[in-house]
Amino acid sequence: MTPNEDDIRFMRVALAEARKALDDGEVPIGAVVVANGRIVGCGHNSTERLNDATAHAEMIALTAAMNNYGGKYLPDATLYVTVEPCLMCAGAIGWSQVKRIVYGADDEKRGYSTFVARQPFHPKAIVTKGVLADEAAELMRNFFAERR
Repeated sequence: MTPNEDDIRFMRVALAEARKALDDGEVPIGAVVVANGRIVGCGHNSTERLNDATAHAEMIALTAAMNNYGGKYLPDATLYVTVEPCLMCAGAIGWSQVKRIVYGADDEKRGYSTFVARQPFHPKAIVTKGVLADEAAELMRNFFAERR
C-alpha cells in the first residue's frame, strides 16, 4: 500500500517520539497509534529507563491506546512505528488486532521479517513500510555510531 499524507504526518509524530528516546539515551524508536484520525496512544523506547526489556515503543503505544480505547483489541487502528517491529512487538500487534501497520526503516537484524516466513499480524492487517525510512534509519545509525 502506498503511503498517504496522513502516513507522513503521523510518522513525523512517531519520529518525534523516537527523538525523545534518543534524548533519554534509549534506542531511538517511536510509535503512535491512530484511530478515527486521532492519536490514541504513543510511546518511545524506554527499556533503559524502566529497566524492562519489553518496554519497546510499540508496546508502550499499544498499552496507552488500549487504555484510551477501553479494550484489548484495536481493529480500527493504525500503528505507526519508525523501525520495523521486532518479533515480540509483532506478536503484540497481532494479538491486539491492529488493522494497519506503517513503519519506516527495515530492521535487518531484529525485525520480525528476519524470523518469520509469513506476516505475524492479524490476517486482515495491511502493512505499509518505508514511510520516512531515511529519517528513521539515520536516527538509528547516529545512535549506534555514537556508542561504538
